[in-house]
Amino acid sequence: MENQNSIKSFFNFTKDQRKGILFLFLIIIALQLGYFYIDFNKDQKVSKKEQTWLSLQNTVDSLKLEKPETGYKIYPFNPNFITDFKGYKLGMTVEQIDRLLAFRKEGKFANSPQEFQKVTGISDSLLATMEPYFKFPDWVNKKNQNSYQNNYPKSNWKEFPKKEAMKVKDINLATKEDLMKVFGIGDAISDRILIQREVFGAFLSMDQISEIWGLSPEVVISLNRYFKIEFTPKVSKININTASIKELGQFPYFRYPISKNIVTYRSMNGDIKIEDLTKIKAFPVDKIKIIALYLEF
Repeated sequence: MENQNSIKSFFNFTKDQRKGILFLFLIIIALQLGYFYIDFNKDQKVSKKEQTWLSLQNTVDSLKLEKPETGYKIYPFNPNFITDFKGYKLGMTVEQIDRLLAFRKEGKFANSPQEFQKVTGISDSLLATMEPYFKFPDWVNKKNQNSYQNNYPKSNWKEFPKKEAMKVKDINLATKEDLMKVFGIGDAISDRILIQREVFGAFLSMDQISEIWGLSPEVVISLNRYFKIEFTPKVSKININTASIKELGQFPYFRYPISKNIVTYRSMNGDIKIEDLTKIKAFPVDKIKIIALYLEF
């Protein structure tokens, strides 16, 4: 009984205490209602910079939803010069690519989509995918033109005089006009070839032609077909064991750092022999066969 009386004593409030408790409940209820129904953001001030960013938010959200374009974009190409990587991206198998490379090693060209399919063994569906991007060189266009002429009445077209067949000529004796007879070589590239020949004094190897900027692989092949080095020309060679840094630097393949390394190696090891060139720091080893033709040891 005593415990029950002690518990009840906690709930015995005076009239003023009951009023206070009721007033507290009313305050709590009023605060809860205010939290749910009053917009506290209405009077918030937004700076001009924030307004600008908010106005662009819709655009930003739409851009995030866009999926970026992925995949391998194909440009027109000559199918005779497909690399391993390009062939893989186009869907060719390793065996099909190897057949094309073996065919090209024989110096042959596929001059039509059908011939390309015959060489590589690709399927009709893959050929249909690749064919719109095939870009064959000029001799294929001439072949198509001849086919058109055979199907068109001769009375309606005029036969133009055939160009004189080009004869093989020494590249060091070639004129600007001789070079421009090769398809793919115009005014600018022919000048570039002649300037390069003048810089070296003469070409000593046909491999130097492929280093001229702007020449495609097809044009290099044509140049090697119509030009060669018939006679070894006389050029002013550089004595690598006596030339100064300045004299070495005048050679097109050498620049100041390489010239300095040559002289440093020479001073530390004595006279340089041809087999020592690979030991010189930063020496262009990939061009050593051509460089050696212009040097004296």
